[in-house]
Amino acid sequence: MTSTRGKAAGASKRPPLSPKEGWLSDGRRVLHFRPTLWDRWTQRLEVTSGELLPDQPVPLLKNRKELTREQAITLWSQKRQEGWKPCGPQW
Repeated sequence: MTSTRGKAAGASKRPPLSPKEGWLSDGRRVLHFRPTLWDRWTQRLEVTSGELLPDQPVPLLKNRKELTREQAITLWSQKRQEGWKPCGPQW
C-alpha cells in the first residue's frame, strides 16, 4: 500500500472540487475559465476566448459561453492534449 501523503498539491489528476479560475493558451489564442454558479446541485463556468494580437497589449475577446462543470473539464482536457498550456491572467 502506498501513501498519498507528501505529494505536491498540484500533482493530482482529479479536477478541483471547489471553483477555481483557470487560463490556457496555445501562444496565439487564450481561454479563460471562470466559475459563475457553484452550489451543491449545479456547477457552471463561463469560458471566454481571446486572440493575442502582436500590436495590442490585451487579447481581442472573441466569444463567451457558459458550460457545465463536466463540459469545462472536457474542454480543458482536450486543449491540454492539443498542446495548450496553463498561463497567467491575460485580461
